[in-house]
Amino acid sequence: MSAISREDLVHLAQLAHIEMSGAELDKMTGELGVIVDAIASVSEVASSDIPATSHPIPLTNVLREDVVGQTLSIDEVLLNAPDSDSDRFRVPAILDGE
Repeated sequence: MSAISREDLVHLAQLAHIEMSGAELDKMTGELGVIVDAIASVSEVASSDIPATSHPIPLTNVLREDVVGQTLSIDEVLLNAPDSDSDRFRVPAILDGE
């Protein structure tokens, strides 16, 4: 038996200022009853000992560990640089000296 009665639906329709015919009230009462029953069946299954699910498939971190590998020395880096100054790349100025 549904928790929504025809009288409840008439009252809700009046509160919402919605005019409904008798056929619409009968149809809507049945539809809302199905929805309430579906929610009740889900509520029966849910219990406190079942953890909430945020994702249907367990996810793991797929990224590798951040480990420093083989690196180049400053001399090796600047070996093919067109121009350098000390241990830095020298590039043409693009902004005025303002």
